[in-house]
Amino acid sequence: MRKFVQALGVAAMVALSTPLAAQDKINISIATGGTGGVYYPLGGGMAAVLSKYVSGMQATAEVTGGSVANLQLIGSGKPYIALTMADATLDAFKGQDKFTGKPVPVRTLMVLYPNRMHVVSIEGSGVTKMADLKGKRVSTGSGGSATEVMAFRVIEAAGLDKDKDMKRERLGVAESVNALKDRKIDAFFWVGGLPTAAVTDLAHTPGVKIKMIDHAELVPAMNKKYGNLYVEDAIPKTVYKGMEADNKQATVMNLLVTHQSMDDKSAYNIVKAVFDHRDELIHSHKEAENFKLENQKTEASSIPWHPGAVKYFAEKGIKIN
Repeated sequence: MRKFVQALGVAAMVALSTPLAAQDKINISIATGGTGGVYYPLGGGMAAVLSKYVSGMQATAEVTGGSVANLQLIGSGKPYIALTMADATLDAFKGQDKFTGKPVPVRTLMVLYPNRMHVVSIEGSGVTKMADLKGKRVSTGSGGSATEVMAFRVIEAAGLDKDKDMKRERLGVAESVNALKDRKIDAFFWVGGLPTAAVTDLAHTPGVKIKMIDHAELVPAMNKKYGNLYVEDAIPKTVYKGMEADNKQATVMNLLVTHQSMDDKSAYNIVKAVFDHRDELIHSHKEAENFKLENQKTEASSIPWHPGAVKYFAEKGIKIN
């Protein structure tokens, strides 16, 4: 009888322990972007790394409209981390522009890589400089993307009106490339890493010669109005087939972010896994080569850092906040 009671006790303990073990499981979604950009393959690589190396964590990458949509998902309070652009993230944190009245309690986990503004056209479209966009059919990025946010700022700095001076479409990068191939638009804006698969596809299309539009001279005006978020940069002419010269353009940094309510241990483990297994992420996309400890600086993010990330970087000798 005593053995029977002991057996029941053990069974009860096992039964009680099962839900507790389940509580240690963390299911997390990674908000990325469209399939033609860089966020999606990188987010897929991160999901694989986190699921493989962070005990109890199961991560999945989601296709989204981009940074704005990603930040809205962060704001939902559900278990998300997200790839976003620094300018859109600052808007979300402050509750301005597309987030007016709805501030997001977002925190930085790490600085990722530079995001290059591409203003893309093709030979024969009549677009060789920013002023040529007047009267043209132009895609400024999908709704819910930070491409759209930054495109509007570039257009404004160029002295153009996004609503009056052009026929505007709201297409993702893959859709923009197809529309340009079909001559349904004359140019498009895209903010992404190098190389962006969809732009590479356009550059290799038979009978098409790519035209990258310079706009780096607009950076001072953009920074004067929106803060020092942008830098004058260049896309080397070797990146996309058919480029005749380096493309002088505006760049903004990408961030990996989460909700302020994420526990410190999870935040720490996420950042640690990304840096410990960066080589695996480089196989997902070469922009992971730019995930560098020296880029993790207080001033590199426009918003506060998550304490779990701060702890990891402190262990690496990097003081943040």
